[in-house]
Amino acid sequence: MSLRTDIREGGAAVHVFEESNAYSHLLGRIRANTAQITVIGLGHVGLPTAVLFADAGYSVVGVDAREELVRAIVSSKYPFDEPAIENLVEKALRTGRLRLTTSVAEATKLADIIIVCVQTPVTEARQPDLTYLTDACEMLGSGLAPGRLVVIESTVPPGTTGNVVAKILEKRSNLKCGTDFWLAHCPERMAPGNGIYEFTKMTRVVGGVDERSSQAATDLFRKVTQGEVISTGSASAEVAKLAENTFRSVNIAFANELALLCERVGLDVIEVIRLANSHPRVNIHAPGPGVGGPCIPKDPSLLIRAGEDARLDLRLVRTARLINEQMPEHVCELIFRTWDRIGRENGKPKVCILGTAYKAGVGNARYSPAKKVIEEIVQWGADVVVYDPYCQETFGARRAANLSEAVKDAGCVVILTDHDEYRKVDLNALRELMRRPAVIVDTKRILSPAEVTRLGLVYVGLGLGDGDHPEREDCDLPYDH
Repeated sequence: MSLRTDIREGGAAVHVFEESNAYSHLLGRIRANTAQITVIGLGHVGLPTAVLFADAGYSVVGVDAREELVRAIVSSKYPFDEPAIENLVEKALRTGRLRLTTSVAEATKLADIIIVCVQTPVTEARQPDLTYLTDACEMLGSGLAPGRLVVIESTVPPGTTGNVVAKILEKRSNLKCGTDFWLAHCPERMAPGNGIYEFTKMTRVVGGVDERSSQAATDLFRKVTQGEVISTGSASAEVAKLAENTFRSVNIAFANELALLCERVGLDVIEVIRLANSHPRVNIHAPGPGVGGPCIPKDPSLLIRAGEDARLDLRLVRTARLINEQMPEHVCELIFRTWDRIGRENGKPKVCILGTAYKAGVGNARYSPAKKVIEEIVQWGADVVVYDPYCQETFGARRAANLSEAVKDAGCVVILTDHDEYRKVDLNALRELMRRPAVIVDTKRILSPAEVTRLGLVYVGLGLGDGDHPEREDCDLPYDH
């Protein structure tokens, strides 16, 4: 990057940053894979981001304030589910293209590009908590030099990039956004457990605060994805990310209401959805015991807050969120009602919970509906035992070492996560281990009602009403919540 010397009146020489040369220099380093990149936040978004840019040939510094996390990554011990990441981390560290630190100041000192991947949770009152983001921006802004590109990957409310982030960086650096440095929002699209694939294959949306910011960030992400990279403004990118997960929330809520209806009128919701989805313009998701994970429970709240700021009540979004939040209570009602119906003796029932992770194949229990289910049936007086082959979280219940131990002497088994291990369970062995009469409450609809019933067990399926239900073909519904 270059400086030119101006002679002002009075003979004082001052250095003025020359934007055009600096911008060309930045684009050149991006396109030649020689830019120095810093990634702030090494969670389920940040670490894949860091290693994939390192794998593309860039020199990357990953920074996270959690020293124990940095040590774990160096030791190949990852506290999140990314089965494809181990070799990438090992290669990046071995080649020296990835270095790790806990110091934001050190990591940003020589960086051409800073990518922020910190968490942006909501409070108990469902309000956005941008503390991690603003703290990171305060620190990186102090060391921000002219000619840099800052990219926010964290999910944020509308206007955050162009207003909140830009103002913090300008104030801390005494530089002008869009002139001295460039700023863009590139929201992550990475499901835990499949992050590497989705980062490199899916379409990405890049929103700059100005055209140059959009161009630089678009050029950057084209280096690491085979998917299309769509350029837009930062606010449009922010709302688009929230809209993606809010659409899923609304779709799931509709499926859940269909499930409640089918239970009342004696139908099978899976069959109803299968028939509806045979229409080429219909794609109803699967119902379930609630929604979990880092995105679907949170993002609708950010969109609702944006509506409130604009004096608009997003009633559909708010109602969908409420429906999904009430599903764990409905699952408990199914358990209690069935227990009364089969006439189990008084005493402390043993209830086995299969699955505390929020979705199949991962160990993440964030916002898992299992929490509410377990807490309520513990309060009911049950002896609750959980088993999850991926997740260590128990939400206060006892944890079994294996499936057999969890099921033994249980009067009720509740399936809350559709892990493959549960799909393949030996029902004959399950029956022999359980007390009689025994109930299986299948909130994910992964078992055959007819087969369970033939074995003398009581089958209760979410969205399955009383009545004659012929054997049906498996229905592969969208089910990642």
